[in-house]
Amino acid sequence: MKSAVLDKILSRLDQIEPEEVQALLSRLVREKGFLQKVFEALQEGVLLLDTAGGISFINHAGCRFFGTTPDEAQGKPLAEVVRGVDWSALMQSNRRTVSRDLEVFYPENRYLNFYLSPIAEEGEANLGHVMLVRDVTRSRQEAEKEMESEKLNALTLLAAGVAHEIGNPLNSLSLHLQLLERRIRNLPEGDQKPLTEHLGTARNEIGRLDTILKQFLQAMRPTKPDREATELHKLLEESLFALSPELESREIPVKLDLAPELPSLDLDPTQIKQALYNVIRNAYQAVDQGEGEITIQTHVTDYEVRLSISDNGSGISPETMGAMFEPFKTTKAEGTGLGMLIVRRILREHGGELEVESEEGVGTKVTLYFPRTDKRVRLLEDSAPIEV
Repeated sequence: MKSAVLDKILSRLDQIEPEEVQALLSRLVREKGFLQKVFEALQEGVLLLDTAGGISFINHAGCRFFGTTPDEAQGKPLAEVVRGVDWSALMQSNRRTVSRDLEVFYPENRYLNFYLSPIAEEGEANLGHVMLVRDVTRSRQEAEKEMESEKLNALTLLAAGVAHEIGNPLNSLSLHLQLLERRIRNLPEGDQKPLTEHLGTARNEIGRLDTILKQFLQAMRPTKPDREATELHKLLEESLFALSPELESREIPVKLDLAPELPSLDLDPTQIKQALYNVIRNAYQAVDQGEGEITIQTHVTDYEVRLSISDNGSGISPETMGAMFEPFKTTKAEGTGLGMLIVRRILREHGGELEVESEEGVGTKVTLYFPRTDKRVRLLEDSAPIEV
C-alpha cells in the first residue's frame, strides 16, 4: 500500500462522511495489499463488520474456524457465519468491547474466544467493529484434564480411607458369617433352612459391597500394566466365552466383523479383558432381552488397532454422556458408575483412547483405540536422496 495514498486519505478524513470512510476502509482491506497479508499471517481469526453486523472481511484463520470462505462470508450477517452469536443482543450491551467464549461444532468441535471492539475513537461515530477470534480448545482441554486430575487425587485419598473403614469390617463380617454357618449346621434340619436363606442373603450383600470396593479402589489407584505380546482377538474370544452364559440367558446374539489379521500388541491381558468385560456388559444391559444385538468389529491401520462394540439398545442421553466418566453417576439401579471410568483409565495406561458415540433410541458404539507403537516414538519416512 503506497504511503501517498494513505496520506491523501488521512488528509481528507474530516471532509467525508463516516459511511464513506467505512466503505473505503472495507475496500482497502479487501485489496491484495499489505494489511491483508498481515491479517492472513495471523493464527487468530480477524473479521471486520459493518454497523449492522455484516461481514466485510474475514481472514483465512477465521474461515477455518467457522467452515466458510471469504467469498461465501462476504456481506453476510455475522449470525449466519458464526452460529450462536446474536448481533442485536451484542449491540444492546452498553459495553464498548465484548469478550466471550463460544463453542462451535462445524467444521469441527472447537472452543473459541472472541473479542469484539468498535472501530472508532471516543466520541466519534462508530464505523463498524473488529472481531478477533482465538482457538482456546487446547487450553480448555488442559484445564479439564487438570480438574480431572485434581478430582482423581481427592478420590485417591478417599479410596485409602474407604479401604480401611469399609474393607476391615467386611472381612470381620465374613468371618462371623462362617462361624454362624457352623452353628447352623448343628441345629435341627427344620430350623436350618430359614436361617441358611438369611445367611445366603447376607453373604451376597457382603460380596456386592466387596465388589464395589474393589472397583472403586481399582478405578482410583490403577496398577501399572504388566505388558506382554498379546493377540487382541484371543482376548476378545476369552472375554466372550466368559460372558456367554449371560448373553445366552438374555438371548442376545453377537455378530463379529473382525479384521483378517491383527498385529501382536504390547498389552496387559488381565486389564484389557476387564475393559472388554465392562464394555460388553454395558452393551447387553442396554438392549431388550431377545430383541437386542451386539456387533463387534476390529480394524487395523499403520498406526493403531481399533475395536468397536456396538449395540442397538436404548442409547445414552446427552446429559448422561456429559457425566459418563464421573464416579457414581449411573442410570442403572445397581450400577456403581465406575465401569467406564475404569475402561478409560486402562486404555490411557496403555497409551490408547476411548470413544463413545450414542443416540437415544438407536444405540451406542464404544471404540477402543490401541496404538501399534509407543506414542512417544515418532517414525519418519526416509526422505528422498538429494541430487547434487
